[in-house]
Amino acid sequence: MSESQLAFLAGVFRSDLQSPRWSEETVTNFPDAISVLSAMITPAVLISACGSLILATSDRLSKAVTRTREISSALIPRAADQRVDDREEERRMLFTQLDFVTTRSRLLQRALSRLYAALAFFVGTSVAIGLVAITSSKFTLVPIALGLIGAGLLLYAAFLLIKESRFALAAVNEEMDFMWKRGKEYGPPDLVEKGIKRTRWFGGVK
Repeated sequence: MSESQLAFLAGVFRSDLQSPRWSEETVTNFPDAISVLSAMITPAVLISACGSLILATSDRLSKAVTRTREISSALIPRAADQRVDDREEERRMLFTQLDFVTTRSRLLQRALSRLYAALAFFVGTSVAIGLVAITSSKFTLVPIALGLIGAGLLLYAAFLLIKESRFALAAVNEEMDFMWKRGKEYGPPDLVEKGIKRTRWFGGVK
C-alpha cells in the first residue's frame, strides 16, 4: 500500500472519530447503559426484603401447623374423660389455643401469598425499567405502577404479620396464665405465697 493511500485512510479515520455519530455512540451510550442498569438494580432492596420476609413467614407457618397438630392430638383424647373441673378447664384452654393457632395459620398463609405477589411485582418493575429505557419513554408509568402495587402488597403483608404476632402474644399469655394457675394448685405452699418473681431492669430477680 502506497503512502498516499495510507494518508487517505488516516484522514478518513480521523474524520470518523470527530463525527457526531461516533461521539454519541462512544460517549453517551455507555453512561446511559450504566444508568439503566443502576435503575434496574434499585428494586433489589425491596426484592431482598420480600425474600427475607418469605423465609421468616414460611418458618412461622410451618411451626404454626405443627402446633395445631400437637394441640389437636392433645385435645381429642381428653374429650372422653370424665367431666371434672380440672379436665374441663384444660379442654377449654386447649380449645382456645387451637382457635389462636388456626387463626395465626390463616393469617400467615395470606401474608405469604401477598409477599410472593409483591416479589413478582418488584421483579417485574426491574424488567420494565430496562424495557422502557431501550424502547420508548412513553411507557414510564408501567414500572411506576408495578412498583407501587408491589409496595402496597408488601405493606398489606406487613399488617397481616403484625396482626398474627398479636394473636401469638395472646396465645402465649393465655397458656402462661393457665400454667401459672395450675402451678399454684400443685406447687409448694411457701413458694406459692411468694408469688411471681419479676426481673429487674438491669438484671437479677426480685
